[in-house]
Amino acid sequence: MARVDYFNDPNAPKANSIVPSVTAVALNEAGEILLIHRTDNDLWALPGGGIDIGESASAAAVREAKEETGFDVEVAGLIGIYTDPAHVMAYDDGEVRQQFSLCFRARITGGELRTSGESKDVAFVHPSGLDELSIHPSMRMRIDHGLGSRTEPYIG
Repeated sequence: MARVDYFNDPNAPKANSIVPSVTAVALNEAGEILLIHRTDNDLWALPGGGIDIGESASAAAVREAKEETGFDVEVAGLIGIYTDPAHVMAYDDGEVRQQFSLCFRARITGGELRTSGESKDVAFVHPSGLDELSIHPSMRMRIDHGLGSRTEPYIG
């Protein structure tokens, strides 16, 4: 399903749903961040997705990382809560979703790199190479918070 992200856009459609979701910031030993090239909006992003009924947020982060990247991860902490109503995602089925995402710090514990139906590419990217990628501003904020030295989770 195709998706268009809007951020602080006065012409954005109005949200008609909200779905709790998760993302995970996972680094390899070289300090490179695990990213996916999404199939739905053609942007680079952290692995993540919606929380299923009966699933905890941290379990969703583990599941989504595995599904989208092939890597097993372990949640190590909360980076932040991202709920900006000025960020909406419009899907081609008419759903317009308001952002609601918990971003976790994660450790890679196993697995091997592979793509999925949601990720046309998976890569470890050095922080110095992030500006060369097409990344949504809200996702870039999560990445920057995950790479930074915040002592408290972001609440916003």
